[in-house]
Amino acid sequence: MKIALPDTQGHLSDYTLTGTPIADTPLGPNPARVVFSAAHVVADPFTHADPSGPAAVDWEATMAFRRYLDGLGLGIAEAMDTAQRGMGLDWPGALELIRRTKAELPDALVFNGCGTDHLAPEDAQSLEDVRRAYLEQVEAIQNLGGRIILMASRALAQVARAPEDYLSVYRDVLAACDQPVILHWLGEMFDPALAGYWGFAAFEPAMDTALAVIEESAAKVDGIKISLLDKDKEIVMRRRLPDGVKMYTGDDFNYPELIAGDDQGYSHALLGIFDPLAAAVGQAVGQLGAGDAAGFRATLDPTVPLARHIFRAPTQYYKTGVVFLAWLNGHQDHFVMLGGAQAMRPLPYFTECFRMADAAGLLRDPDRAVARMKHLLGLYGVA
Repeated sequence: MKIALPDTQGHLSDYTLTGTPIADTPLGPNPARVVFSAAHVVADPFTHADPSGPAAVDWEATMAFRRYLDGLGLGIAEAMDTAQRGMGLDWPGALELIRRTKAELPDALVFNGCGTDHLAPEDAQSLEDVRRAYLEQVEAIQNLGGRIILMASRALAQVARAPEDYLSVYRDVLAACDQPVILHWLGEMFDPALAGYWGFAAFEPAMDTALAVIEESAAKVDGIKISLLDKDKEIVMRRRLPDGVKMYTGDDFNYPELIAGDDQGYSHALLGIFDPLAAAVGQAVGQLGAGDAAGFRATLDPTVPLARHIFRAPTQYYKTGVVFLAWLNGHQDHFVMLGGAQAMRPLPYFTECFRMADAAGLLRDPDRAVARMKHLLGLYGVA
């Protein structure tokens, strides 16, 4: 099967699809790793609302994708940055998403993003403002019976003046959580407003603050997800975690190596890239559980070039690639995103996504993917 794809000058050349689609493989019981996919949301393409207004979500398509992930045995990290949290999805929209997922999948493994995004950083005047904002979201999510991922706070990054400020806020917020939570250290490559989180620009002292938070409230911490796109930093921190506290890799560049681990430990996974890679995850983790580490790497390693391309700088726009592949793979009927974010990447980005997804076996139905790619090219004036 062929499709004519343009280069950066608009010159067309034939591309022949060569990939063999990976069959959906559910995770078995007692998988070798705890695996979460941070799931995207599907926009309502028929809304009359402006892109700058409140999110208009196609709830049926959004829930259908969550049923798909749960059917594969993956955990769902709900209302996170992959769902355009803070980039199209506000707190009321996030809470509605959390409520609907809980009602739709009451027995699924779901943790939910909890932050301070209803408090604009410029409106935060004190640590008490941040503490109050966190606790408001904790209460709302727990009232729905939801588990919590404690997200990094732009407002806290704005008002904190020392590491002790982070310790104080997290101490009080964790004390209010009724079940152990997953902490989330989101790097500035994902959100520039989080530069200097934990009180330091440098990694080592920032890590010390995060570890102090965990050690002080270890019974309230299931694990920590770090999204710094640096495998060595993750490994260093992983080896210093208290017993029983998990490391969830958020490294969308180096996940196969980190999940496989070494003779001193391994990472579990909470990844945005596991939204488009869901079909491959069950197969890979099953291989790992069967002792086939080479098979695990053979399944996941070919997906890394695609992941690095999707998450290339400016990294915060990776959601565009995630939703593009969801459209190619038939999980939604259109390529429209909250806030018009489908326009945040150029055409060559999409053509490379198409090629790399094919090479990795991640186009579920190549005929449909080709037809939709041709439709997109037509919108850009490619005959």
